[in-house]
Amino acid sequence: MKSILLTGTAGFIGSNFVPYFLETHPEYTLINLDLLTYAGDLENLKECEDNAHYKFIKGDICNRELVEFIFTEYDIQGVIHFAAESHVDNSIKNPGIFIQTNVNGTFTLVDVAQKYWMDSPFTYKEKYKDCRFHHISTDEVYGTLNETDLFTEETPYAPNSPYSASKASSDMIVRSYQETFGLNTVITNCSNNYGPKQHAEKLIPTIIRKALAGENIPIYGDGKNIRDWLYVLDHCKGIDIVYHTGKEGNVYNIGGRNERTNLQIVDSICTILDKKVPKNTSYKELITFVRDRAGHDRRYAIDATKLENELFWKADENFDSGIIKTVEWYLDQK
Repeated sequence: MKSILLTGTAGFIGSNFVPYFLETHPEYTLINLDLLTYAGDLENLKECEDNAHYKFIKGDICNRELVEFIFTEYDIQGVIHFAAESHVDNSIKNPGIFIQTNVNGTFTLVDVAQKYWMDSPFTYKEKYKDCRFHHISTDEVYGTLNETDLFTEETPYAPNSPYSASKASSDMIVRSYQETFGLNTVITNCSNNYGPKQHAEKLIPTIIRKALAGENIPIYGDGKNIRDWLYVLDHCKGIDIVYHTGKEGNVYNIGGRNERTNLQIVDSICTILDKKVPKNTSYKELITFVRDRAGHDRRYAIDATKLENELFWKADENFDSGIIKTVEWYLDQK
């Protein structure tokens, strides 16, 4: 049985990935390394606690001694790297932690993996010849779009926030280990995720939380910023496919083909809440426009054609079905 190191999976996407992956791939033991910052919560993984194929370790991906110990102690034969500081507003207030975690942390992981699995550049140790490093990134590395184009795997990087710049840097570090050392790597860049277990600070949980509390629902600027929304379990399935069947050294974009403005998002959620938790007035009356944030990209949208055509991935949820599941999950938590 092979041990795979997962990082940051007490967070939103990772905590959806772990139970899915444990069920889908019982041949693996999953070692979860997570520092449990504000975005990580072990409650998200309570369903996995008693699984013999899962182990949690609290620690920092920047701690090289710890990472080396984990590789040796558990004979790590694969890495799926989720851990990242990811909130754009926080990166504007405190960029340093984003550089530390996203850049230095990724370097530590990929460097330890290369040294543990390989004898020399382009020469894997026999036991580890199938080992792969899968780096989870974001569409924000590509910058902003006009009204019609889509991000492809060939789109030049043009990050506009400290967060996206730190993720672009981490992507380049992983790429360099593929090119310089022959480390078997893949990178996936995803669009905006939504679904169960997302941190309360993000857009969709904020809309739901504020609405239910009867508080003003804050929408940046004119609310017409566009994002491509991807249901989190569809993202998890895409990661699974790329990790197992993606071509070495390749980048794959994972997107839901569900473009929505922030105004459309808040309107959809309020409409669902008006039906499921009706009040005397519509929740839409709580929508309030606030000052736009610095460096706010106007539009992101991913072209997932490569993943769909080469690896036969397809999103199971459209936004209308996924947002109902999401709202119902948050209502169940009340």
